[in-house]
Amino acid sequence: MKIGHSSIILKSLSLPLSLLCWTLLGGCEAGEAPEPRGEPSAQAEAGGAPDPRAGLSPDAKLETEAMLREDMATPRSPSDGGGRAWRLASDQTHVAGTRERLEIVFETGPLGIAENGAIFLQPSPFWEWDPPQARFPDAPGFSEVTEIPEGVEIELDDRNPGMLIAWVRGRALEAGETFHFVYGAGSQGAKIDRYAEEQTPIYVAVDGDGDGVRAFIEHSPRIDIVGGPPRQLRLTLPTTARPGETLRLTVAALDRHRSLSPVSEGRVILADPPPGLLAPRVVELGGVFGGRRTLEFKVEEPGIYRLEAVGEGELEGLTAISNPVVVAEQAPRIAWGDLHGHSLLSDGTGTPRQYFAYARDVAALDVAALTDHDHWGMKALDGQPKFWSQIREAVGAFNQPGRFVALLGYEWTSWLHGHRHVLYFSDQGEVYSSLDPRYETPAQLWDALGGQTALTFAHHSAGGPVATNWLYPPDPVLEPLTEIVSVHGSSEAPDSPLPIYDPVPGNYVRDALNAGYRLGFLGSGDSHDGHPGIREAGRSAGLAAIFTPELTREGVLEALRARRVYATNGARIYLSVELDDAPMGSFVEGARGEEAGDQQLRVEIVAPEPIVRVDLIRSGASVTIPVEHRTRWTLEREISALRPGEYHYVRVTTEGEGAAWSSPIFAR
Repeated sequence: MKIGHSSIILKSLSLPLSLLCWTLLGGCEAGEAPEPRGEPSAQAEAGGAPDPRAGLSPDAKLETEAMLREDMATPRSPSDGGGRAWRLASDQTHVAGTRERLEIVFETGPLGIAENGAIFLQPSPFWEWDPPQARFPDAPGFSEVTEIPEGVEIELDDRNPGMLIAWVRGRALEAGETFHFVYGAGSQGAKIDRYAEEQTPIYVAVDGDGDGVRAFIEHSPRIDIVGGPPRQLRLTLPTTARPGETLRLTVAALDRHRSLSPVSEGRVILADPPPGLLAPRVVELGGVFGGRRTLEFKVEEPGIYRLEAVGEGELEGLTAISNPVVVAEQAPRIAWGDLHGHSLLSDGTGTPRQYFAYARDVAALDVAALTDHDHWGMKALDGQPKFWSQIREAVGAFNQPGRFVALLGYEWTSWLHGHRHVLYFSDQGEVYSSLDPRYETPAQLWDALGGQTALTFAHHSAGGPVATNWLYPPDPVLEPLTEIVSVHGSSEAPDSPLPIYDPVPGNYVRDALNAGYRLGFLGSGDSHDGHPGIREAGRSAGLAAIFTPELTREGVLEALRARRVYATNGARIYLSVELDDAPMGSFVEGARGEEAGDQQLRVEIVAPEPIVRVDLIRSGASVTIPVEHRTRWTLEREISALRPGEYHYVRVTTEGEGAAWSSPIFAR
């Protein structure tokens, strides 16, 4: 083995190398523009010079789009991607965030690897894996190769961040010949994923003919990662209930990064519950329970309830307070959903089954969708039919009407027009790729989805990775809502709590409303860490509070289409808004004439943390009402009747920067 810096220019290292400029909070910078594929600008229609970005998102990532298309068009040699790899000690389970030594055997495929070909070793580019490096034995991530066949020299190249390239020198590698990668061979080892996940791949790719173009081997070696020691407790109750009903309490022990902690011995002691709440006193979490439990008990009396708990055993010193549950005779049914997230099948963590299990059994969600990218990640969903089958299988296994709604979906990842996720409300659905010329604009996507039980949602629409192209009016049937908040921040308006990064002025959701678009609001996580439904303290995330009496796909679809939903940035805030008995998301008749009269606005809020302000937002203008740190707040006031084309919504901010947004009420 020797360490060198090859002078060979890598013409294409396939999609994974494109991720080297991705930070999960941004994308690659735009470069030279390819031919635009959007609608022509008014200037061009008038006979002037065309705008090279006409019809695209205002911050379209043209270089990223061109790079992805170039990679798709690049031919691979039959020997590219040849071979197989496996781990020694493959039955070992690792703890998230620890330093490890992983030894991987690579076996050459039947077509061999030419001299000056290469084998690539690449752990996930996400979640703080130490990049493999071959120059500093006492530094993290030091890696080497051993057991090299006679006559072959392996030249290690670590100049490309996040990967180690093993160039084949001296002679070709023949079919069946092997050598070993040792990742973390030095004194510091190599730090692995900070999040728990099963079947984490260590990616191996092969450039078999030495032309600088690689392909992944069919099955990369995998490791299992479990959560670390318990560092936090979580108690979750439903947000609303009616007297005499059964409540479901979810108790979970999490590590410092919110992964489920596999507690071997520990229990939770609940404080004396308030009268009317028949909760248990002791909840065992250790052993077979694996750190989480779901229990059921009855609530008998109206009121607002919270539960408190302390831990024992391994959970000693940990405390928790649940979210509030509002119990009332006519309490509306609220289903909490996270409709946007990613797994290891694109640029996230964990398997599809892990994703849904966490959503249901740890985060206590009622509705969840996994929306891996159509063409972004280590391997592309639109080129891997088995990935889509794996997602469909997980959705079918977890969907249980009345208990938990699992939705089939994917993310249409357009770097020209902005990202949208597509949800199907049946077991059927296709991946219409944003890189397919038939589906590369929002209008083409909606045409393909026409007549199906599906919805689309624009997200991080004000900026972030890429802003939404609002030149395409959202389809009124397929896109009645927009994702206003996620891990990227809020796209509502410049004055929003925890606003999105890299915003494009004039491209906020409020600007879209002012332009006449009639969009309801929902939040979703866009999580990549395998933790749908639970936000990191002090950071933005997203949840959808869906008013649906029926916890089924059909009930959820009907509620979303009717805009009976509000958004939060991850906080379980109860929010009710009515205007003359019209609930959020409704259309009311606009007032005409000089004597239009008033309308009665009613707002009720119950929050886990003290409320610090409430904003009443009408057609772009905002009125702020300070709140003196109460967790329950109500308002009844007369406002002048909405005129045709106007809208009104409510925004809530709490301590800890929790926030909620009601869907607007619109005047026809």
